[in-house]
Amino acid sequence: MSRSVAVAFGGGGARGLAHIHAIEALDDLGVKPVAIAGSSIGSIMGAAMASGMTGKDIHHYALTMLGRRAEVASRIWKARPGSFAEIVDRGFRLGQFNIERVLKAFLPEAVPDTFEELHIPLHVTATDYFGHKLAVFDSGDLNSAIAASSAIPAAFRPVTRDGCLYIDGGIYNPVPFDILMSKADIVIAVEVVGGPVPSEDKRPSTLDLMFGAGQLMMQSIITGQLQRCQPDILLRPPVSRFRVLDFLKADQIMAATVSTKDDLKRALTPLLEA
Repeated sequence: MSRSVAVAFGGGGARGLAHIHAIEALDDLGVKPVAIAGSSIGSIMGAAMASGMTGKDIHHYALTMLGRRAEVASRIWKARPGSFAEIVDRGFRLGQFNIERVLKAFLPEAVPDTFEELHIPLHVTATDYFGHKLAVFDSGDLNSAIAASSAIPAAFRPVTRDGCLYIDGGIYNPVPFDILMSKADIVIAVEVVGGPVPSEDKRPSTLDLMFGAGQLMMQSIITGQLQRCQPDILLRPPVSRFRVLDFLKADQIMAATVSTKDDLKRALTPLLEA
């Protein structure tokens, strides 16, 4: 009897493009996960995989979409605030972009409207802002769940779902492998949070410091998480030199993290054969 596999894709913004290599590795090995969990960008990658897209499909879509600056600008323009009143709601604020609109502008058509239409069970994490707790979505509207999980503070508006306000799933659970521990024989976690790295040409800006502090906080959470339980495979692609919003550097991120594919194959093959 073959051993079952579940995979957790962590949050990290543009750094999460490295997840594509892990998906391609699973495809090459003929492994279809029995469950997927995702936080932030990991929920987007997880939804694409759960919808039936191959790693090759996702790879091509990402590089084609993000490799054309004019196309990206056009889609971002379509996702802008709908009215002046919306822009000045409660005053001028940072983070006016509606993440649900952005996702609708960029998600592949293969990603369905609901969890129930997916080919693989998907668990999407978000942070219940006023409830002070982790939320895990696995049914109902898929877009709002992914949007809630991806609502990075200061970049996107929080998402309201079922009367609750949600922000980035990485705040409470950056790599949600723990919710998969009872769902498969082998659990894989791919962590793309990274950490602040020094730059020779400048000191970190206020925005750099804010996102860097978030990275440090999430790494602290991951450390505590690993002390409680550990996945069978933990991959940490070399993503620290990229910023959370470096989506226009997709080709560079993919090139810098290509070793992830072979790393996963080497780690997973003996476990499948055990």
